Amino acid sequence: MSDYVDTVRKHRRLAILRHLEACAEYMSNASILSDILAGVGLRSTRSQVVTELAWLRENGFIIYDDNADFLVVQATQSGAEIARGVTTHPEIQRPRPRS
Repeated sequence: MSDYVDTVRKHRRLAILRHLEACAEYMSNASILSDILAGVGLRSTRSQVVTELAWLRENGFIIYDDNADFLVVQATQSGAEIARGVTTHPEIQRPRPRS
């Protein structure tokens, strides 16, 4: 995999977690997440979003019911800590300080 693709994937994961961390109850849906990613310059297909959500869930950063017709995700405490930069993960971009 190219360095560029790897970097975009790490940024996509961080953007998802940062959005969830900013939401009430740390919760949002896949459709809104697609729009949020596009808004920060990370235009993503539905498949890319779902793939990243699956990865984030497998690693304990979000939870969701994958049997639901409408995919609603929620950040875990670990996911919120990554979004705030309290902890880090080598496969997620470390956030820059917010001003």
